[in-house]
Amino acid sequence: MPNNQLSSIDHIVVLMLENRSFDHMLGLLYSGSGNISPTGQPFEGLAGNESNPGTDGSAVPVFAIAATDANAYLMPGADPGEGYTATNSQLFGSTTAPTPPVATNQGFVTDFSYTLGWESKEGYSIIAGTTAGSIMGVFPPAMLPVLSGLARGFAVCDNWFGSVPTETLPNRAFVNAGTSQGHMDDKTTKYTCPTIFSLLSNNNVTWSIYGYDAPPLTRSDFSDLTNADDSHFGQFTDFQTAAANGTLPAYTFLEPSWGASGNSQHPNYNVALGEQLIHDVYYALRNGPAWNQTLLIVTYDEHGGCFDHVPPPSGAVPPDNSAGEYGFDFTRFGPRVPTVLVSPLIAAGTVFRAAAGATPLDHTSILKTIETRWNLPALTARDAAASAVGDVLTLAKPRTDDPLQGVTVPAFAGLNPDEERPSHLQEVHAELMAELPVPDSLGGIHYTRPRLRTDSECTAYIRARGEAWRASRQPSASRARA
Repeated sequence: MPNNQLSSIDHIVVLMLENRSFDHMLGLLYSGSGNISPTGQPFEGLAGNESNPGTDGSAVPVFAIAATDANAYLMPGADPGEGYTATNSQLFGSTTAPTPPVATNQGFVTDFSYTLGWESKEGYSIIAGTTAGSIMGVFPPAMLPVLSGLARGFAVCDNWFGSVPTETLPNRAFVNAGTSQGHMDDKTTKYTCPTIFSLLSNNNVTWSIYGYDAPPLTRSDFSDLTNADDSHFGQFTDFQTAAANGTLPAYTFLEPSWGASGNSQHPNYNVALGEQLIHDVYYALRNGPAWNQTLLIVTYDEHGGCFDHVPPPSGAVPPDNSAGEYGFDFTRFGPRVPTVLVSPLIAAGTVFRAAAGATPLDHTSILKTIETRWNLPALTARDAAASAVGDVLTLAKPRTDDPLQGVTVPAFAGLNPDEERPSHLQEVHAELMAELPVPDSLGGIHYTRPRLRTDSECTAYIRARGEAWRASRQPSASRARA
């Protein structure tokens, strides 16, 4: 392989979306060419004959979601199970992993059936017509022209795995810190370990974290970020301005909007809105002066209970000595997630994987790539052992073509009945914001979060609380002059 061009990259940008598996979003990417890319590389996509047993034991086949379905962009129609026990159920057919943990990926339908049962009793949003078999639905490329267009036009990673077989916050901890400190569910919302951002600061390398329409949740999740200088944080419009002005830092981490009416693509939210976000990120970078020196990584934190046919590998390196919840030993990866690498230094039609015999790609590959580019030490044993993605950058001369030229972003006018109900991550964010030491009217810092009944109330509270906290951090003389 030609020498990689990672040293030519001055800006790494990561957009991490929510809760979709590889097959669910990109499994049909090259189905029309026998799962061979235009460059002749094999692609581990769907053959079309995959299935899972239903609750009665009969085979439930994988199927392409129809664009004509009134609720197509809300598939799979409900929020599948995504925690550790649910993931075990999907992979092994049991809530506990066998020994050795040999996955068959034959439990997605039965686990979704179980989830639909308890969600219906608890009043969760379930789109009309949703059945257990809906979990076998996958998007054809024509329905995701932005994600698929970038995957075909640059590089797709068909063996990129979640760092742990569980839900959102532990996987986001791995992408930001290389460890979840033993935690395996979203009950833990604050991590005390060092992050890649503090490592960058300690080595005089610039960074920013951008929320979409609110202060970034990531800032509240990590104790070493909460009190970092406010100049490191912003919202999506700030990112767009920095990209246009050529003032992006070395590393940028982007969040979507977390609400049910937002663009995170969390099931069963509107996937088309996420297509618009990916489009907007890509063009903010492509139209900026630093495009030729930029690497964009679009990925998803975890599979979200959506079907994938590839068993996650074992052989992961435990990050540290933290005792894992549920007895987990951190030697297994989570299921595959969609990941696309975008840069004018990447050849079109690339299928990118870790080298033979190397550690499979996972979220800590982002950390390893940053550490390799700026000659930084590893945060944990996991990112020390990770494979970087620099070898995908094979072109010495930047491309000038635009694979998304002429692509129309999909629009979907269907209504998610949960759009005004606060999402799980909105509630996590609001609670963390409530814990910030903002002086109250009595001069104290104790504060009880009000009851937030709607998406709008949550968003408004998070914004207002963030503004009050930032104002309280300013020197009193500065406040007096304001």
